Amino acid sequence: MNQAQHFLWRVEDKVGVITLNRPERKNPLTFESYAELRDLFLQLRQEEKIKAIVVTGAGGNFCSGGDVHEIIGPLTKMKLPQLLEFTRMTGDLIKAMRHCPQPVIAAVDGICAGAGALIALFSDLRYGAQDAKVAFLFTRVGLAGCDMGACAMLPRVIGQGRAAELLYSGRSFSADEGLAWGFFNRLASPPLPAAMAMAQLLAAGPTFAHAMTKKMLHQEWNVGLDEAIEMEAQAQALCMQTQDFQRAYQAFAAKQLPVFEGN
Repeated sequence: MNQAQHFLWRVEDKVGVITLNRPERKNPLTFESYAELRDLFLQLRQEEKIKAIVVTGAGGNFCSGGDVHEIIGPLTKMKLPQLLEFTRMTGDLIKAMRHCPQPVIAAVDGICAGAGALIALFSDLRYGAQDAKVAFLFTRVGLAGCDMGACAMLPRVIGQGRAAELLYSGRSFSADEGLAWGFFNRLASPPLPAAMAMAQLLAAGPTFAHAMTKKMLHQEWNVGLDEAIEMEAQAQALCMQTQDFQRAYQAFAAKQLPVFEGN
């Protein structure tokens, strides 16, 4: 994969690590970093050797959202076609995250706001530090809470009432609130080692099956129960054709732990 220009990218074993790296500004996003993140997640569809992704921020913060000077200021001077091009591009980042087959794990400490909160929200798992402060703060800059899919996903994660309060008020919530509500899967300070440990665990697992789980979690939003059951029957039948399924059975029969290879 190409070397990233607007954030840090490294691969540890089979885990790709994205580090948002403007710590002096709490890692805000720019037009360029939005686009490069979108392109990276699109590329990951073809990267069979990378089995899981961790997203984190440098310097004790996750991401403060769109850069006030480099994004917010220019947006106030744009016409509707340019504005729509930008908002669709930010949505394309989220869609690329959801459609890449690898599980994405967010390691969140410090400030996690605006678009940063959306990147965390649309990760498959979220590990938070005790000092994490998460805010969907769009109304505080005069915008609607319905940004980058927030109104679709946040109620599914924490419930409709809590999501409505956060999206209307723009207030931040604490790590303890996030854990109690199900936004965070777990708290760990710092969160990156815990996120990496989970990523390594997933990377060592049946990655074709993990990709299928991610696909079904996404696709079953908009179907009825009967359709979902049929989709899962077809998905599981495909997984039963994999070598990892055979390996698991053979290991079980031999009273050993399976060693998965992702095929």
